[in-house]
Amino acid sequence: MAGDSGVGALRIAHVDDHETVQLGFAFLLADQPDITLVSSVFTVDDLVPRLGEIDLVVLDIRLSDGSTIERNLALLQQHDARVLAFTAADNPAELRAASRAGVLGIVRKSESRDVILEAIRSAARGSTVATTEWAAALDADPLLSSAGLSPKEREVLALYAAGDKSVTVAHRAGLSAATVAEYVRRIRYKYAIAGRPAATKVDLYKRAVEDGILPSPEP
Repeated sequence: MAGDSGVGALRIAHVDDHETVQLGFAFLLADQPDITLVSSVFTVDDLVPRLGEIDLVVLDIRLSDGSTIERNLALLQQHDARVLAFTAADNPAELRAASRAGVLGIVRKSESRDVILEAIRSAARGSTVATTEWAAALDADPLLSSAGLSPKEREVLALYAAGDKSVTVAHRAGLSAATVAEYVRRIRYKYAIAGRPAATKVDLYKRAVEDGILPSPEP
């Protein structure tokens, strides 16, 4: 189902076990010059050989092959794949599992064309897709352990995770750039100890939303 690849186009793979959904998704992307559908498959295992040529995997949370979202995301992350969950969002436990396992966002299949396309573009470039479904999954998750951040660590995290560069965080927080770097290192360490690793800036943004340090996205 892959279309013609444009120069510099974002390369997308779609995993869904319903052929009609695959066809609809392909049609959605067909006239987008900056997006190319490289692969459309029924299982994550079918996609693994092609992951090296993919910028983003758009993944249905619930597949009929007996796999779980945790297993599928672990397999994709072994290959450093970026993943956007694309779902009917009818099972809160599965949404929480997807959020914990490291998706860049959760988008409903019922969303508008523009919302879906913008989510795909953002996630393919490595940005968090902060939808209300994703925020609700975090808010309802009973497994989030406190990282025990100090007030200053929370301030640094809020600035850094919201997108400020280290030099800007340093200026706004009244710290040196070296001290900001140490704060970020310490914050990552505390989240790792709490069982909530935050290896990337996207991860730090998620942790900040989870802990109420940054606001949940507006509906």
